[in-house]
Amino acid sequence: MRILLVGEFSRLHNSLKEGLTALGHEVHIVGTGDDFKKYPVDFSISSTLVSHNALLRFCNRVTKKLLRLDFEAYERAFRFRKLLPKLKDYDVVQLINSNAIETYPKTAERLYKKLFAQNKKKFLLVCGDETPIVDVLLKNNLKYSVLTPYFENPDNKKYYHYTLNYANPKQRKLFDFLQANCDGLFASDLDYKIPLEQTGFDFTFIPNPINTDKLEFIPMEIPSKIIIFHGINKYSAVKKGSSIFLEALAKIESKYSDKVEIKIVNSLPYDEYQKHIRSAHIILDQIYSFDQGYNALEAMALGKVVFTGAETEFQKYYQLSDTVAINALPDVESIVKQLSFLIENPEELALIGKQARQFIEKEHYFITIAEKYLEGWNTSNN
Repeated sequence: MRILLVGEFSRLHNSLKEGLTALGHEVHIVGTGDDFKKYPVDFSISSTLVSHNALLRFCNRVTKKLLRLDFEAYERAFRFRKLLPKLKDYDVVQLINSNAIETYPKTAERLYKKLFAQNKKKFLLVCGDETPIVDVLLKNNLKYSVLTPYFENPDNKKYYHYTLNYANPKQRKLFDFLQANCDGLFASDLDYKIPLEQTGFDFTFIPNPINTDKLEFIPMEIPSKIIIFHGINKYSAVKKGSSIFLEALAKIESKYSDKVEIKIVNSLPYDEYQKHIRSAHIILDQIYSFDQGYNALEAMALGKVVFTGAETEFQKYYQLSDTVAINALPDVESIVKQLSFLIENPEELALIGKQARQFIEKEHYFITIAEKYLEGWNTSNN
């Protein structure tokens, strides 16, 4: 099969491509590489004219603020339109998000119509902010979610422009268009599966693919100093609970200065971020989640102890009796208590790391997940 994957925000599509390629399929990714993360793509639609010129960048910031016009979004659409003659005759096209092209909704709809017309089956993947997800989260009927900081403090609304944008009429119209015109809808983890179950949409749940062949597991030895790492994302720090982690780390540093080394970085490219992950023992990934995001899964594959979403719903779904990740609650003292236990009982690090790797191999192996996508694409009704 020839498969086109549109958009890349986490390395999900890259790992899926690796699994599909291993199974003998021809796969291409078109996308921006997601800003500072710089994920690999086969066809780039990243802004070059605006983003690489200081004067144009400044002008774009002004027009975005005063006129709500983003020339980078127009440039991405222009670059995608120029690529359209190459993006044809695929058996499957999968969008990673309704905003996979990262442009304006009306423009995206026109481009999707052209893309769909020259290819066969079309699918939409829900693996991040999306209209039906935001609709459910705005009801505030879950124990917590990425919107919890917004509900707790309305001043945080400024950090949620991107997320709340999915609830506006234009973005909703785009999602409705895709839902009506795609042959199937997929969800990638429980943080999207659980809300989608409240919507009545027909969808297929397929866990994230993780290429464990590339992520070497090295059993953790008890270190003289435990390295605790937290990587801050400038766009999602509030949603991921970074302030809670930072407050907990300050207490841990004061309490265990002779036993820990704390590393905090901000908005690194993916390859640099991975270097820090590999050198650490404990990773503080995110709060306000039921399941693990992509960075957490890759760290778990490396045998790291990851503070992330590992709620009872997650334990129940995968029928787990062993600890494979630390459920990071939105409570500073809870984080401090869990970290303190691991620092005082370092033998637990190796055990949890080993169990984390085994879990990833069992539930997220990239070739097995690629086979599940193939089954989903092949058995779609249209």
